[in-house]
Amino acid sequence: MFTLMKLKIQNFGQFLSNMIMPNISIFITWGIMNALFLPVGWQPNKLLAQLIAPVMFYLLPLLIGYTGGRLVSNERGGLVGSISTIGVITSTDMPMLLGAMIAGPLGGWAMKNFDQIIENKIKNGFEMLVNNFSIAILGILLAIISFFTIGPFIEWISHILSNLIKLILFYNLLPLLSIIVEPAKIFFLNNAINHGIFSPLGIQDVLENHKSIFFLIESNPSPGLGVLMACLFFGRKDTSKSLGTAAAIEFLGGVHEIYFSYVLIQPKLIISLIIGSMINIFMLVMLDGGLISAVSPGSILSILAMTPKGFYLVNITAIFCSFISSFCSASVLLKYDFGKIYKKNENNLKNDKDSLSIATSQEKQFNEINLTNFSKIKTIIVACDAGMGSSAMGASILRKKIKTANLNHISVSNMAINLLPKNADLIITHKNLTDRAKQYAPNAQHISLKNFLNNNFYDNLVKKLLESMFLLNRNYNISLNHNNKNNIKDKKKSRSVFQLSEKNILLNQYANTKEEAIKIVGLNLVKYGYVKFDYINSMLEREKIASTWLGESIALPHGTIQGKESVLKTGIIFCQFPKGVHFGEDLDDIAYIVIGIAAKNDEHIMVVSNITNALDNKGTIKTLSTTNNIKEVLSLLNSK
Repeated sequence: MFTLMKLKIQNFGQFLSNMIMPNISIFITWGIMNALFLPVGWQPNKLLAQLIAPVMFYLLPLLIGYTGGRLVSNERGGLVGSISTIGVITSTDMPMLLGAMIAGPLGGWAMKNFDQIIENKIKNGFEMLVNNFSIAILGILLAIISFFTIGPFIEWISHILSNLIKLILFYNLLPLLSIIVEPAKIFFLNNAINHGIFSPLGIQDVLENHKSIFFLIESNPSPGLGVLMACLFFGRKDTSKSLGTAAAIEFLGGVHEIYFSYVLIQPKLIISLIIGSMINIFMLVMLDGGLISAVSPGSILSILAMTPKGFYLVNITAIFCSFISSFCSASVLLKYDFGKIYKKNENNLKNDKDSLSIATSQEKQFNEINLTNFSKIKTIIVACDAGMGSSAMGASILRKKIKTANLNHISVSNMAINLLPKNADLIITHKNLTDRAKQYAPNAQHISLKNFLNNNFYDNLVKKLLESMFLLNRNYNISLNHNNKNNIKDKKKSRSVFQLSEKNILLNQYANTKEEAIKIVGLNLVKYGYVKFDYINSMLEREKIASTWLGESIALPHGTIQGKESVLKTGIIFCQFPKGVHFGEDLDDIAYIVIGIAAKNDEHIMVVSNITNALDNKGTIKTLSTTNNIKEVLSLLNSK
């Protein structure tokens, strides 16, 4: 029940946000014009100041009305939504952003229902006539309805809200908004709150006071920054690697979603967010701070750009005090927990088990998806609420890893959840957004994460994709063995590219680490003229990005895409390590067979095919891992 309610709230909030977000640049335009041309601006100009009012009273409501209608019923809905919005604009002398957010979707809804009623009922040749006149007639009717009902209703609501806000300010209760805002943000309602609620309120406030505190309530990055820095210094060591980067992205880039996962892991940190937000609002009220327009993203750079002349010190002071209070309170909470965890040995053991559970949960999650399904993946979409912040960062990280792994047939992109195509192959979302993503793309494979900057998550994904390719090549060669003619042709073609001989086989090797094993393989690739010496560094770089451990006691190290420039000709080195080398992430990921690959163009697929057809039998793998006879190895590899 709670999950269903949360999903409905998220969907409604996302819909409100989707009407504002495409037009956020117009808000910024209006804010810059305010900062420049108003009497209190940087370059006061009475003539150019006349451009400001039409943007707010006409352009923005019409754009929001069009966007709302289009969300419901595409272009036709957008047009009817625009005409409907004219009714609310002309009904009052106040900006009708909230009215447009009602009239626009109403127009889209009316158009959608009309189209369903007349579907397949129009005679040939009359389609254009009906389509054009239906938009005009519906638009006029809804404009009249909006003029007499929606406009006056919104004006009445605005007066009530204005009086309520004045009452809250009079009794200094505005900081209490943080108790609602900060927990709601954690559940990815940040865009809905900022653009669906605070932006319209802020616009109305700016018209009266030339700045508004509402633009700096949700968008302030300092509470999140304080929590991230506290986690960096006093949190668990296993999450500290990405915290520095996350803090910089959150504060400078304005991607607030980055800290949500850290707070969800330790929900008590919501207290620190609320405290930080309360201090921010209190300082802004006390010092009379605020911004001239909405900011998106919520970056300190965007905030400074929207700060009116003469108020930089005020806003920076509020942001700094907010950061300090959030950091200090989060540090106390984390340190208290630290002492509690290590107070008793039993609790210490429990914590170790929990950490191990977290470390292995991702691997289990990937294992739930069959490798054959992974082999069919050609498009991966990283999705978040707005499709701009956290998903863009995650997609960028994954894209680099996919490229380095030579999985060039897979494309990686990011987008908002509501824009997900139904034919997507694999969709990655935060665990709190996965249910929504499944509504928009029910036929896709879905994987959830807790942190969009989790490199281990993306490494595991790339590892599974590589394993699926390995499995696909193996199955492909097994099927070829059932067709003698095709098998003969394939062997001839393989030999024309590469032929395995005794020089390619190294037995009884020893290495303490996988880096040492890769260097042994690499030096032999150099020795026999397959690659230049710098290809070894490329192999080591590739291993840092994602482990080349394939399972079944086998590792398949190779270079990056850039390393292909160092490949002189296609070849492999089969290297046996009887005592094993730890190659994967788990303690049991031991490789006894390490196969180094160097291939020009896409010939590596054929090279892998030449040897993987022998590795479908555990007995064969065991023999290859222990034999002292090079000819036996050649016989086993060439007999398949």
